[in-house]
Amino acid sequence: MDTANTETQANTAMKKALLGLNCIILAIGNCGGPLVMRLYFIRGGKRIWFSSWLQTVGWPIIFIPLTIAYIHRHTTGGSTTKTQFFLMKPRLFIASATIGVLTGLDDYLTAYGVAKLPVSTSSLIIATQLAFTAGFAFLLVKQKFTGYSINAVVLLTVGAVILGLHTSSDRPEGESKKEYLLGFFLIIVASALYGFILPLVEYMYSKAKQAITYTLVLEIQMVMCFFATAFCTVGMLINNDFQF
Repeated sequence: MDTANTETQANTAMKKALLGLNCIILAIGNCGGPLVMRLYFIRGGKRIWFSSWLQTVGWPIIFIPLTIAYIHRHTTGGSTTKTQFFLMKPRLFIASATIGVLTGLDDYLTAYGVAKLPVSTSSLIIATQLAFTAGFAFLLVKQKFTGYSINAVVLLTVGAVILGLHTSSDRPEGESKKEYLLGFFLIIVASALYGFILPLVEYMYSKAKQAITYTLVLEIQMVMCFFATAFCTVGMLINNDFQF
């Protein structure tokens, strides 16, 4: 009994540690990504497809934790049990690949918006994805609205509307109003698309018909990022971004 309680406590502690680690990585990426991308465009960068490609090209690093998880399963599973390296079933793979292509499109729309807008403006508009996430989560996975979510959605939406009414005050020097408005529109579309992708991933989990473990989540993330990168790679090829 004590052994079971100890294992349960260890698993709970591990889950909290992994959750905390992922929150830290997500915060760094969400805060630092737009800043680095905007710095690239300010310094004369012009390749939007390349910038979108960079957002997911680091997917091979996921092989490291997957390999560690495989070794752990192989060690604890016994010699009589065949250990699978990938746990994902074909149905889940196809769904992850489809969402990955949508993610690649969202990466491009975001990169285009960041290229045309100041980072403060683009970051605030991107934050409005909370409104789209709440709406699509209600439609797809029946997640109810709360007072906190409604308050956050209203504040962020009002902020985006105010920015839209004052486009002349923060338009970068030398950029036409047409380009600014196009960037403003596309980054709103990017926020809406990403707000759709997040509940779609949760909906995919609910329809997976297999246990959703941390290892499986990493596999799904890897497949999504691979196909997002492949989508942006095709865009780079068409746009001749590989020519220097």
